[in-house]
Amino acid sequence: MKLYTRLFLSHLLVICVALGAVLLISEALASAFIRHHVEQMVTLIGPDGASLRPDLERGVRRTLNAALLASLPLALVVAALTALLSARRVVRSVTLLRDGSHAIATGDYARRLPEEGRDELTDVARHFNRMAASLQQVEQGRVELISNVAHELRTPLSALRGYAEAMKDGVMPPEAVAGAILRETAAMERLAQDLSVVSRVEAGAVDLHPSDFAPALLIAHAHERFAGAYEERGVVLIQGNAGELPHVTADFERASQILSNLLGNALRHTLRGGLVTLGTERRGGDVVFTVADTGGGIPPEHQGRIFERFYRVDPARTRGDGSGVGLTIARGLATRMGGNLTVSSGPSGSTFTLTLLAAHGSGHNQLTTSSS
Repeated sequence: MKLYTRLFLSHLLVICVALGAVLLISEALASAFIRHHVEQMVTLIGPDGASLRPDLERGVRRTLNAALLASLPLALVVAALTALLSARRVVRSVTLLRDGSHAIATGDYARRLPEEGRDELTDVARHFNRMAASLQQVEQGRVELISNVAHELRTPLSALRGYAEAMKDGVMPPEAVAGAILRETAAMERLAQDLSVVSRVEAGAVDLHPSDFAPALLIAHAHERFAGAYEERGVVLIQGNAGELPHVTADFERASQILSNLLGNALRHTLRGGLVTLGTERRGGDVVFTVADTGGGIPPEHQGRIFERFYRVDPARTRGDGSGVGLTIARGLATRMGGNLTVSSGPSGSTFTLTLLAAHGSGHNQLTTSSS
């Protein structure tokens, strides 16, 4: 039996039971009601009213029963229409949910349900739409990830094929080919490692070892690591003063990894003679670290997407600029440590801001740890 029929019959059954209860209750209460009013009528009529008592009782009872029986068909019609409309409303929502679920199961993640009304069925439709939107986003990310990985692997695989053909044709000696093959395989290994880190960061399964340390220690470590590379490229790296700032609570190695990524990006996009400033300051209960460069800046339409996996402002950039997931990893690590990573940019350069919790700060998110 269809759901619509079952709902309709169940509504009718409830209505019939209610009507039967009304008839039984009215019949049970009618005797006392009739006697009370007949006595009032007999009193008003006087001595002659006593002989009329049986006729009065029968007349009042017949009138009451006739009124109930006359109203019964109308009540049934109204109740049937109400049951019909109510069942149709429920069945329509269930049918839409069934069709929507089937569409989602077959891969149509763009399917949405109408959100009409303010009852529980509308809440179900609203939650269904949120689920569908999340699944659509996940599916879109999966497709983009596969496409991006295929694109990233195409270049080293093409290079490996070219080196193999060159060695086969005798154009290049095996010694030269071996070194080139090692470089290309190293690039693919780096991509695989970065993808593994990204997946663990996004799944919240990255290892964190929080501790309290001075911001100056992190700044000094990052400056020491990149000073030689900046000097070689002819770019000035300025280290800000962080001596008066409170300690921060974070994973030192992961925070250092974030700053390394930011300084590496700044170095790649700043021309010789340019300037990169590594600074820090306190903002409320947080400590922020900034990496500001004098490069060409990031166009406004790209600033909201540079933290996405494999997203590049210039699609023509070579893979030598990195695997394309460094900023994704950096923001994910910052978030896992209870902080944040943002960017602001203009024609004169870009500024990346890493926010970490001050060690003595209260009322902020607490750093959580998990293992992969």
